[in-house]
Amino acid sequence: MTAATNNFNPSNVIGQGGFGRVYSGVLTDGTKIAVKVLIREDKQGDREFSAEVEMLSRLHHRNLVKLVGICTDDDMRSLVYELIPNGSVDSHLHGDDKKIAPLSWEARLKIALGAARGLAYLHEDSYPRVIHRDFKSSNILLEDDFTPKVSDFGLAKAASEELTGHISTRVMGTFGYVAPEYAMTGHLLVKSDVYSYGVVLLELLSGRKPVDMSRAQGQENLVTWARPLLTSLEGLDFLADPDLRSSVAPENLARVAAIASMCVRPEVSQRPFMGEVVQALKLVCSDMDVEEGETSGASNSVSSPEAKAKVTAASTSRQRE
Repeated sequence: MTAATNNFNPSNVIGQGGFGRVYSGVLTDGTKIAVKVLIREDKQGDREFSAEVEMLSRLHHRNLVKLVGICTDDDMRSLVYELIPNGSVDSHLHGDDKKIAPLSWEARLKIALGAARGLAYLHEDSYPRVIHRDFKSSNILLEDDFTPKVSDFGLAKAASEELTGHISTRVMGTFGYVAPEYAMTGHLLVKSDVYSYGVVLLELLSGRKPVDMSRAQGQENLVTWARPLLTSLEGLDFLADPDLRSSVAPENLARVAAIASMCVRPEVSQRPFMGEVVQALKLVCSDMDVEEGETSGASNSVSSPEAKAKVTAASTSRQRE
């Protein structure tokens, strides 16, 4: 890893957080990698390292970042991933990549569908089923063609054997994305991830951050501000990212907004499962001739016809309002 990252040169740093740093590198065979080096003395980091290795060794999906290997010694622990070259959704919506070119509507739909597929795989098709617990726009990395890859499984937890069941755990995650039932009770469900996904979908629609204290009073929290605007075309016109308003038909915004609205419902029982979200977004992409990418991995295992119809009907009725 020392050779691959040019002796962990600071110029190779592509990310940094409480866990440590991420370096870009190149293996001897030319494979481009990202090396996540964790802080050794941090016991929480030890747990996150073990959790991430265990989870990623079992997970294989087009829309999840691929673990290439691990390195451990007395001084360093590192995870070696495939290098995803095009930054994160967060960077493209709120950071340096936005300054280069804002995300198109087609790219946003592709990201929304691919990320939904990744979460649906975790919730419904992996064994054991997995709750990500820190799903957010900075943890969705992008290929050059905007294929999304869900990353960072350091906080992931195995889900309850019952899809609607919960596990009790210390509240972790990122402010603005954490579902209300999890924040208030410590009860974690797969639908806690669904709420976080809904926040990301609102980011894609509005171009706003989940929490932005520079906004006017009452507009700091994205979900709180957006909820009343999701119920009418007039509200959606106000909510929509200015970079999208002239290029997207209001009815198409409304269909995606209806899905986002269901995902961020305060009541857990009223949120869809991710497999249902995948099916609803596939219809939107198909009707708009947006490239979906690979279709394998979308789960139908727990998505009842009635539930799918509910999600689809909601997006259709919103379109007509």
